[in-house]
Amino acid sequence: MTQPYYETMYILRPDIPEEEVETHVNRYRDLVVDAGGDVLDCQMRGKRRLAYPIAKHREGIYVQLNHNGDGQQVAPLERAMRLSEDVIRYLTVKQDGPMPPPRSIPAAVSAGSEPQPEQA
Repeated sequence: MTQPYYETMYILRPDIPEEEVETHVNRYRDLVVDAGGDVLDCQMRGKRRLAYPIAKHREGIYVQLNHNGDGQQVAPLERAMRLSEDVIRYLTVKQDGPMPPPRSIPAAVSAGSEPQPEQA
């Protein structure tokens, strides 16, 4: 039987500098560790167009954080995101299946660039 893990996806404002994006990513990783959880994977998904406007933003910087723990790490993490003006949306989901292998994201995709379509 596989051990459950948590997947937190959050969206940062598109107009913040890349250094500040890294600061947020590191801050939320540290919060999980400080609350007794283990960070399994953290992936920067890059800037993408939102399905609908959120707080007058049409784009956002997506970050996915996979973490293990007893669930006590979720409340402080979400509280910090709720209080941050740079996080425009977040969601934590408990996953019961095996963790998928990390998807390779091209090095050219960063917080400030548009994702390139995959070639078939």
